[in-house]
Amino acid sequence: MRPVPLRPAIAPAATPSTAATQPARYLTNDEAADFLRLSPRTLEKQRVIGGGPRFRKFGRRVMYAVADLETWADARSFEATSDPEYAEHHSGDSRDGQHGRR
Repeated sequence: MRPVPLRPAIAPAATPSTAATQPARYLTNDEAADFLRLSPRTLEKQRVIGGGPRFRKFGRRVMYAVADLETWADARSFEATSDPEYAEHHSGDSRDGQHGRR
């Protein structure tokens, strides 16, 4: 009879009830920009004109919840550029060659 190999105990996967008990983690504008790999100025502009991730104000400090950043990023995932949703989101994109040419 062969001995059974010992395996290290694996932590159980996080369940929704476990995740709900953990406190929300907040990032500053610079940290959120780094998390999304965007310029901090891009997030600042999006707070003014809209279209950016949800943010919170604690006094004068702007903070972003990691969950909100992930939700915002997930809403911008597409399968292909031919996807109708992609075309709808990028119809006003200045990189499409329609703007700035005469």
